[in-house]
Amino acid sequence: MTKPAELALPEDYPAFLGELKEHVRGARLQTLRRVNTDLLGLYWRIGRDILDRQQHQGWGSGVIGRLAQDLRAEFPQMTGFSRSNLFYMRAFAAAWPDWDPNVPQAVGHLPWGHVRVLLDKLDTASARDRYAAASVEHGWSRNVLMNMIMNRSLERSGTAPSNFGTHLAAPDSELAQQVAKDPYSFEFLGLSGAVAERDLEQALMDRITETLRELGHGFAFVGRQVHLEVGGDDFYIDCSDSRVIPRTVGVSA
Repeated sequence: MTKPAELALPEDYPAFLGELKEHVRGARLQTLRRVNTDLLGLYWRIGRDILDRQQHQGWGSGVIGRLAQDLRAEFPQMTGFSRSNLFYMRAFAAAWPDWDPNVPQAVGHLPWGHVRVLLDKLDTASARDRYAAASVEHGWSRNVLMNMIMNRSLERSGTAPSNFGTHLAAPDSELAQQVAKDPYSFEFLGLSGAVAERDLEQALMDRITETLRELGHGFAFVGRQVHLEVGGDDFYIDCSDSRVIPRTVGVSA
């Protein structure tokens, strides 16, 4: 059996592998951006419908509160249906009344947390569009965006209003990282926090295992959670400090 170390690789293999890695990263980021845009489109439609009913049927805050309760009862894994978030959706629809997911708009490439900052801190459509475009172009995180707005950075620099086209932030920017970690997108896809945590832990364990194998014999890692199932509940014993961590996945009748 040929060992990996004995396998002769083509001279251009490292460059080829590097290109494939970039293709994978680019495809992942493009997919995440699409999910984010679809989520914003959903929020905009909900906000528009609420806005229409408030204008034509006199809906009050009490009805919106009841709507939040009913939506959370139907979709308990989605925290985005809180009462306050429904009001943000209404403000989102009012701030961008001509939203069209098929037309390039800077705000469509921002996580929901960024959109909320724009709605909270800026009063005019032009200012919101300018800071949204700058966030996408430069890859600003939400905290950077907030500081830029508070310091009136675009106004001080005299930057002309941006007509957003397709200039997106680099895949390694803070904005791209926040799009990838946005909890609203995870919930929108039906991925719970427990599942995401287990997936993250497994990925970390895989990386640790690979590292220990490279170090050779004589190295060990102690600390992996030991799984126990009791009465339909999952329990994980943390070997590092002897804690028992419950993770409920179902209760038998």
